[in-house]
Amino acid sequence: MSEVVLDQVRKVYAGNVEAVRGVDITVPSGAFCVLVGPSGCGKSTLLRMIAGLETITSGDCRIAGGRVNELEPAERDIAMVFQNYALYPHMSVYDNMAYGLRNRRTPKDEIDARVKEAARILEITPFLERKPRQLSGGQRQRVAMGRAIVRKPKVFLFDEPLSNLDAKLRIQMRVEIKKLQRALGVTSVYVTHDQLEAMTLADTLVVMNKGLVEQAGAPLDLYEKPASTFVASFIGAPPMNLIPVEAAEAGPKVTGLTGGKGLPVPAGGAILGIRPEHLVVTTDALPEGAVGLSFPVTAVEAVGAETFVYGPLGGSGQDIIARLPGKALLEPGTPVSVAATRDHLHLFDKDSGKRIGA
Repeated sequence: MSEVVLDQVRKVYAGNVEAVRGVDITVPSGAFCVLVGPSGCGKSTLLRMIAGLETITSGDCRIAGGRVNELEPAERDIAMVFQNYALYPHMSVYDNMAYGLRNRRTPKDEIDARVKEAARILEITPFLERKPRQLSGGQRQRVAMGRAIVRKPKVFLFDEPLSNLDAKLRIQMRVEIKKLQRALGVTSVYVTHDQLEAMTLADTLVVMNKGLVEQAGAPLDLYEKPASTFVASFIGAPPMNLIPVEAAEAGPKVTGLTGGKGLPVPAGGAILGIRPEHLVVTTDALPEGAVGLSFPVTAVEAVGAETFVYGPLGGSGQDIIARLPGKALLEPGTPVSVAATRDHLHLFDKDSGKRIGA
């Protein structure tokens, strides 16, 4: 049992700067929780409070049922993997991984067994006698993870561990971290600003904004039903199209938009959300409840399996992105009509940005 519970946790720095503003999160035992959000949203501060590297101004942090607010980091039975690896340059890989166990006076035979087992799992056995400077970035990150694994902690904490790696290696390490976490079954909390990384790793995804939890849940739930325009624009690449619309009897009203009859647009207007991948090129009549968008193409990005098409909607200047499959035969300057069906439309409150309806 290694559940992590944050109960109305707050962090206030000198000068009354509120970095975390009353956060409630429960990470079930064995689950992989990812905290994601822009710089300054409080995600790293929250992780450091779980680790004991930052004091908690108010609220409670509990690990495995015990309140840990006043415990030192070494007393919390956690292991942390940092962005910069934090390896000792003068020590071998073996000694880096064994260092924490030696400080805890773990028997030598047990240290040797744990280090070699972790090295086997991470496929770094051939590098045990090397120094960190003799390793690639991905290999150093594996050593940092191995140092955490040998501890056999209740909780793993990851602070943007892949941000120093190139794009290809990030993908490879992302897959390996997820496989490793599932194999070990250790409760994990992971911080990143990369929404794709967050979506692919998380069992529970927590989107943070200005020190608060904007939305938490299964990654696909956040993708399919974002609770606010902030989540809608942060989760998904490219981000969701967000179009200010007025209420009208025939459907949401804005220049360049047709259809949408029956959408519950409030009298004061709303924001209509459509993901780029849910737009398809069409010349046919719209199905019941569907919405059509017409705009001149201003840019085309062909990336192989799909094409991104950009253009302004009507006279509003609202930029639209359509993510079309394959090679779209469209050129800048040509008009295009795209449509999305009713089940792919989202409505948000014009002022608060909160989701309207289910």
